[in-house]
Amino acid sequence: MSSLSVYHVSSPDIPNKVLTHLEDIASTLAEQGVRFDRWHAAAKIQPGASQEDLVGAYQEQIDQLMTERGYVTVDVISLNGDHPQKAELRAELLDERCNDEEQVRLFVAGRGLFNLHIDDYVYAVLCEKNDLITVPAGTRHWFDMGEHPHFITIRMISRSDGSPAKFTGEDIASRFPGLDD
Repeated sequence: MSSLSVYHVSSPDIPNKVLTHLEDIASTLAEQGVRFDRWHAAAKIQPGASQEDLVGAYQEQIDQLMTERGYVTVDVISLNGDHPQKAELRAELLDERCNDEEQVRLFVAGRGLFNLHIDDYVYAVLCEKNDLITVPAGTRHWFDMGEHPHFITIRMISRSDGSPAKFTGEDIASRFPGLDD
């Protein structure tokens, strides 16, 4: 089940609120300029589907969002527990960063924990299948895929070079609960 836990940076062990209803999550994040939505595939996705099939299952919605927001790049990111470098990849994704442009992630399968550091708060968004989240440009964030990752996401961005991250150098992620906690 998707959820949103909101923490003050001074109390990373106790959330101020925990939300599990889509409308509550979406409206709370919208106050911070973050879009959270749930999309459903227009076609059944088969195990082992190609990148083209995954994107094709959401093509109409993707095309509409790309037109609205000016995205030029769509790609698929897939990772599972068999990946030989999963520990290294997890450590890298736990480094707080920001990007110069808005990014979108649509979870096609699995789950992951997006943490958005906005002002004095951390918004920990547990995303699962069919969840769409935007990370606004300049928003400090990190992602936890867990010790045993399993996710497939469709990413949309407005730069063809992948929107290089700018790392903040802060170890804030280590103070907050992770996906497996």
